[in-house]
Amino acid sequence: MATAQPKWQSPAEPTAQVGQRLPGLSVYNSLTRTKTPFVPIDAEGQKIGWYACGPTVYDDSHLGHARNYVSTDIIRRILTDYFKFQVTFVMNITDVDDKIILAARQQYLLSQWLARHTAMDQEVRETTTKAFVTYTQKNLPLLGAEVSPESYDEEASQAYGHVLKGESVDRQGPPGDKEAKIKMHLRTADSAAQALQINQPSIEGFAAKASGVLLPYIDSLEKHTVSGKDHNIFTTLTKRYEQRFFDDMASLNVRYPDKVTRVTEYGQQIVDFVRAIEMNGFAYEHEGSVYYDTQAWEVSGGVYARLEPWNRNDKELQADGEGSLSTKTTGFKRSAADFALWKASKEGEPSWSSPWGEGRPGWHIECSAMASDILGKQFDIHSGGIDLAFPHHDNELAQSEAYWAHNGCESEQWVNYFLHMGHLSIQGSKMSKSLKNFTTIREAIAKGDWTPRGLRIVFLLGAWRDGLEITGEVVKAGKAWEDKLDNFFIKALDIRRRRADQGQGESGLAEGLHALSTNGHTNGSGSVLDGALEDAKNKFQSALCDSFDTPTAMRVISDLITAFNSEKAVSDLSVLLAAQWVTDMATMFGLDADHKEGQMGWSGLEIPEEAKSSVYPLSQLRDRVREQAKADKADLSELSGSLEPKNSNHAGEPYAKAYTDFQRTIAEISSKPDAAPKDYLAACDYVRDTVLWNLDIYLEDRDGLPALVRPLSQSLREERTNKESAAASKAAAKEKAKADAAAAEQGKLGKGKLSHLEMFRTSEYSAWDAEGMPTHDVEGKEVAKSRTKKLRKEWERQKKAHEGWLATQGVSGRP
Repeated sequence: MATAQPKWQSPAEPTAQVGQRLPGLSVYNSLTRTKTPFVPIDAEGQKIGWYACGPTVYDDSHLGHARNYVSTDIIRRILTDYFKFQVTFVMNITDVDDKIILAARQQYLLSQWLARHTAMDQEVRETTTKAFVTYTQKNLPLLGAEVSPESYDEEASQAYGHVLKGESVDRQGPPGDKEAKIKMHLRTADSAAQALQINQPSIEGFAAKASGVLLPYIDSLEKHTVSGKDHNIFTTLTKRYEQRFFDDMASLNVRYPDKVTRVTEYGQQIVDFVRAIEMNGFAYEHEGSVYYDTQAWEVSGGVYARLEPWNRNDKELQADGEGSLSTKTTGFKRSAADFALWKASKEGEPSWSSPWGEGRPGWHIECSAMASDILGKQFDIHSGGIDLAFPHHDNELAQSEAYWAHNGCESEQWVNYFLHMGHLSIQGSKMSKSLKNFTTIREAIAKGDWTPRGLRIVFLLGAWRDGLEITGEVVKAGKAWEDKLDNFFIKALDIRRRRADQGQGESGLAEGLHALSTNGHTNGSGSVLDGALEDAKNKFQSALCDSFDTPTAMRVISDLITAFNSEKAVSDLSVLLAAQWVTDMATMFGLDADHKEGQMGWSGLEIPEEAKSSVYPLSQLRDRVREQAKADKADLSELSGSLEPKNSNHAGEPYAKAYTDFQRTIAEISSKPDAAPKDYLAACDYVRDTVLWNLDIYLEDRDGLPALVRPLSQSLREERTNKESAAASKAAAKEKAKADAAAAEQGKLGKGKLSHLEMFRTSEYSAWDAEGMPTHDVEGKEVAKSRTKKLRKEWERQKKAHEGWLATQGVSGRP
């Protein structure tokens, strides 16, 4: 038997020449659980082989997938675009596994069943009711056995109300994935219960609401009708969702893999791969399934569960990896850790011919066979979500090294570096398809909750291997970073535009930038900050060399912009050089899908092309009007005909109209003999705050500089909304205080309506003097002097109030 390699082996030391070319990069390696110097297998130190676990395609991708694949794309870009490695990036598509088989078969069988029922009938209702009961009994055990659609709502509230309120099932700790799954089952059952209580629903609407309980029930009745050789039943679903996955990735500016592999295209190769492991003595067959022999591997000197040895005996994780086989009696296994390489197909499952009978690939073997086929017996990087470390990647390692251990040769380490991306969480639970607690990528983008850039920025601000929970603070930090770069880029573009207007064309600008980048300084006042740029470049590289530390790299960019914003006088060339470097780094991070060669900044900073011929002249005219109005020059008539806009097409008409309307307004003001500077300034404010604002353009007035023309951003809209909301709240509070004061005053006046001469003439007393003061109580006793003294004070107050009330009525209070 071959001797296996038991532990991670450091890649060979590079030659002196290759070592000089390497950037000094260290990466956090899940194999060592430490940061490890990155040395490619390639003798020249230039080429990198990388295999990434791709999606299981049976539903739309969600933001959790975005976290994985965008973070992976960021590292890939750093390696290729920043460190200049030649990366061969391979990604698999899992289009056969237990979840896909179940989802595809269920959808197929339900569609067939519904096709036999073109309208609601008794069979549909009865079958759905049985499906509802079966579903609740299996997935919601705290509900009574006799639960019905009519009683469901009340019983669910009693049994699981505390879970719906955010508690754990046992009320012993915080909620987690278990509670998220219960909530999913409650939603599914509730939807079906509602459908069953609708009097005359359409069959389409009914099926949409009840499908959650119908899918598993119809499948249990009819899965025996599905032929294992009819692969189209399964690939129809996977092809559709594979395309949607890559469409989603393209929308997020994730680069397409250099090579895509699919399980269904590797049937025979996977059979051969499993057979080789068996022939090498590391696998055995049982009832048509083939299992990896972990004991044989370890006896040979190999190590199983090298990535997460603490999970080696985690039965729940092992069962998740085994899928449907996990329910099978396992007493035949030589070790509890043994896992399936090849699974005998059961009814309703796709199948391929093999030496062990009709079957299908195990979950883990697919990656081993495909990665080995494309990248060979050893490659540099293997990546995926952290949930794949065990058992998926641990099993891959063991079986792949067992495959390559042949002819008595020592097995080489299959992968040198494992990179595992952290999860995205929502309310403490991992976002996943099985929990159905996710927002799909296309939903998030379509609703405007996220932009591709905004999402990538949030991922860049977090470490790639750490978990990330989307909170208000995380969103706020991402927006602040994006706004900061927006503002810096817009100012830099304005400088470049003004220099062009002054006759300093792109060639002269390019020469100046080249000189600055070569010499490290300028003749202008920005030379103090030229060193800051070089310092930022060094810190940025150090951050990326430290296991792709993008949070620090992003902070370096932010700090550089802060330094430039804080300096009062900076040369134009210094600003432009810094802006170009920031542009290059943002582009390298994938923050601009529409970046064009030579572009400064990123897309979305320029006003529409059709607006420029009118808006820039309008802004210049407005600047001159404001300047002279502030200088208290009464005659501005000579400005009304200046800076004519160029001819515009139909798309440019609204902008041209804005210019001519402003021009006309200035002329009308100038024609009035009593025109004042404030009239011109009001017109300038109106065109900025209303006319151009409604055209999604904003003019940012600056002291000593022309107004900055910029597109209207979400942040600017929110800022105005917040100001208007604050002003409205302040005005409302003022009005309320005024109304309260008026009401209080009215209340005081109302109290004064009662005459002081009558106020004590009540049943409490029996005699009064001429002023209405009580002299004897109800029993005829004389009122005590101390009591009379207190009553006199009340009488005096009421007299004053009554006289005030009489005054409001136009009557004198004096006799």
